[in-house]
Amino acid sequence: MKGTPRRAKKRIASERKGPDAASETRIRVQAQYRSARTGNSVFKEARAWIAASAIAFAVVVFGFAWRSLADDPVTPLVDRSPAASTPAPATFVGSETCAGCHSVEAALWRASQHKHAMDHATDKSVLGDFNDARFDYYGVRSRFFRKEGKFFVETDGPDGKLGVFEIKYTFGLDPLQQYLVEFPDGRLQALSIAWDSRPKEQGGQGWFHLYPNEEIRHDDFLHWTKLNQNWNFMCAECHSTGVHKNYDAATDRFATSWAEISVGCEACHGRGSRHVAWARDRRSGRPLGKDDDRDMGLVVRFDERTNIAWPLNHAAGNAQRSAAPATLRKEVETCGLCHARRGVFSEDWAPGRWLSDTHVVSPIARGLYQADGQMLDEVYNYGSFKQSKMFAAGVTCSDCHDPHSAKLRFPGDNTCLQCHASAVYANDRHTRHAGVNPPLACISCHMPTHTYMVVDVRHDHSFRVPRPDISAKLGTSNACTDCHADKSAAWAASAIERWHGPNRKGLQTYGDAFDAAWTGKATAAAQLAAVAASGGTPAIARASALAELAPHVSPAAIELARAGLADPDPMVRIGALDMLENVPATRIWPLVSPLLSDPSQGVRIRAASLLASVPTANLPSADRERLDRTTAEFMAAQRLNADRPEARSTLGSFYARRGQLADAEAEYKAALKLSSQYGPAAINLAELYRHQGRDAEGESVLRAAVAVSPRDAGLHHALGLVLVRLGRRDEAVKELRQAAELAPEQARYAYVYAVGLHSTGHAAEAMTVLKDGLKRHPDDRAILGALVSFSRDAGDFATALQYAERLAAITPDNREIAELIESLRRAAKKPDGR
Repeated sequence: MKGTPRRAKKRIASERKGPDAASETRIRVQAQYRSARTGNSVFKEARAWIAASAIAFAVVVFGFAWRSLADDPVTPLVDRSPAASTPAPATFVGSETCAGCHSVEAALWRASQHKHAMDHATDKSVLGDFNDARFDYYGVRSRFFRKEGKFFVETDGPDGKLGVFEIKYTFGLDPLQQYLVEFPDGRLQALSIAWDSRPKEQGGQGWFHLYPNEEIRHDDFLHWTKLNQNWNFMCAECHSTGVHKNYDAATDRFATSWAEISVGCEACHGRGSRHVAWARDRRSGRPLGKDDDRDMGLVVRFDERTNIAWPLNHAAGNAQRSAAPATLRKEVETCGLCHARRGVFSEDWAPGRWLSDTHVVSPIARGLYQADGQMLDEVYNYGSFKQSKMFAAGVTCSDCHDPHSAKLRFPGDNTCLQCHASAVYANDRHTRHAGVNPPLACISCHMPTHTYMVVDVRHDHSFRVPRPDISAKLGTSNACTDCHADKSAAWAASAIERWHGPNRKGLQTYGDAFDAAWTGKATAAAQLAAVAASGGTPAIARASALAELAPHVSPAAIELARAGLADPDPMVRIGALDMLENVPATRIWPLVSPLLSDPSQGVRIRAASLLASVPTANLPSADRERLDRTTAEFMAAQRLNADRPEARSTLGSFYARRGQLADAEAEYKAALKLSSQYGPAAINLAELYRHQGRDAEGESVLRAAVAVSPRDAGLHHALGLVLVRLGRRDEAVKELRQAAELAPEQARYAYVYAVGLHSTGHAAEAMTVLKDGLKRHPDDRAILGALVSFSRDAGDFATALQYAERLAAITPDNREIAELIESLRRAAKKPDGR
């Protein structure tokens, strides 16, 4: 079951500890589907806002207006049978049809969470107490009751007033169940009050709120009636089978449909009609022949475990796969559809293909993962597992989990001991926890847990060795002090070194690089380049490192991008494209344009977004056709998500790059109509007005946005810049101060605020702001440069020299800085400073 979005009161809370930390955090991360990856803002200020803030999407909700997708037009799949002169479109047949032949698998599935991912609200499906039960939350008393065989809730509605709403669907089963309300425009919305379905002795069997420690009012974007609790976009694809969102932007209505209300057989195996036809042919007695479909009419054959053995090396204690795994791991990519932090841009998904073909997969990014790759926000399993040594060795999901029941194949440690010798690992020599009761399990140390949605405990699937030494250095979590909460990471690191020696790196060795990138260290570029260039590093980490190199583009980085663009993993190719987002399109055309014909649609549309500003008039016809075709794909991806402000703003920025300013303005306004709290759209619209000499209108846009989102630092920063351009410097400085105070982690905000202070005659205060900023961001070049400049202007050449030398230490090959240092040294020696 997917979780519910949170936002941090103090932005990114990488130090989070304790079981409820995640549920107490609301991180304004850019959407789950990350529009910044499919088409970034054309304006730098908006990029800065986007980099600083983001929206974590993933709620538990369900949908509206059901009808069989078998009646809808579907994309025909290629018929593998040579005898077929006209391939018949594949259609959904339903899980009960599959059960006719696959009764054992069907029985396992019927008892699974997949089968109960969503259901109609009935006496059989509803677990919560609807016997006039009451629940109080920040002054709102909600009542759950039954009437005429239906289920209802009386709670605060979209206007903040108490209203009565019918519960139409249940969502999920264990450890919690949510409830869905249908609205007249086709939206289904998820209540934020959920039922704790755990046994009473575990603290369950009661109502609870998903945001227990902060008040979510009716005008908050996380209120159950608002955009970020909408099933149609947020949850439908993963809790039902064969979903078509069917959003009509002109009327702002949904007609969302599905083939099966829950996660059925065809959610993983694909449309089954051709397989059913094949099976009927076999039953008819027609003999196998040369024209027979060797794939049995299946969309994909999950045969990665077929004829594979894992012989155990008893001395080493580990098994090794009898054959190297394929580059495309069909099963992992298929499971990733719903077990990844990702967002859809195409409904043409098919099992067994790269997830990046139809979805934007979140990389290792600040706010989602810890610097060493451990999960932080709700990233599910795909991204973590693809970092693991298990994945690298060829382990697939069904090696550990039965794919139909979704339960472990064997109880407890026995699942792990399939491949890890008990004589080596199932003893106190390895665990070093003799006498602990209950005994430590493998997952206690190698799959630490985080709790989401208040009660949902999930294991990190990156299968790492405990690294408290990294925790001591970077502040990441570790399994040791998760249990020994009264001890320090240094204490745990010392114990691990005594037991297992100093060489215990494990596979995930990129924490320093991502920490350097996220904290603005001078070493970031070199460390990220080393990660990106390492063939032994997991592909998701290399892709993430390439993307993080965007602010550090150099000739050497361009060569890394060139190599990344040829990588077999589309996520790496997308990461390489992300690196190039700030390079002028005309410069990168020779490098990027071949990707317009990439086999992965995710790669193609990312390439199209980078090349939006390339003039097409002088392109050869073949190149122009490729660009036009891929541009159409990019625009269709945004139109699919036209119900989201992120997609509308992304399309607006795309139009702006192409010089279609009226279209860009319309899209930004559409984004703000969908959500007045979506700051990037306001920032981009104001910047568009700047380019048109309409700063007064930009001010109005930003003030309206600040009124509904007064704690959004990016909006205050953008408003300050507009006021500077309008010549109202005192007002501008107030807004810039607000931005710097609200987001101290953003070095740029402190720098710009200090420049504003200095320009209005507050030089001493400006120096104080810069020095405070330098404490938080010791390697920030802009802050150091301002300290050099302001100190020199004040005649304090000795201080200016100190800061210039610090600047030279992080940019050792910069001739201008070297010359500046020499001039400052000469000035410092002269009595009058001249």
